[in-house]
Amino acid sequence: MEEKELRAVFAENIKKFRSKRGWNQLLLAEKLEISSNFLSEIETGKGWVSPLTLVKLANILEINVFELFIPINAQNATLNEDEKMKRFVKDLTLALEVSTIEVNGVFKDTITKVCKEYLS
Repeated sequence: MEEKELRAVFAENIKKFRSKRGWNQLLLAEKLEISSNFLSEIETGKGWVSPLTLVKLANILEINVFELFIPINAQNATLNEDEKMKRFVKDLTLALEVSTIEVNGVFKDTITKVCKEYLS
């Protein structure tokens, strides 16, 4: 994997995990205690994080650091069935929390998306 690809995977995963929580860049930046401009640079692959910020990011997103570096299409393939089920329940719970704030159509779409991700 080239550096450009690594940055793209990292950026895509941050956006994915942030979006699953229903957070915008500003909220995540505040939690990380960095500027939203810097987070934007990270999410576009132009910026990079310190090891301390990397650990803090994983903790805030409630994931392991290594999960930020797994390509999206390979994430579920690397998990055993027990890990997949735990991730499914966690993501479904997040979807329920996020979707209760949204309209019913978004709720249904979010649940469908999470189920497809794990049950396909």
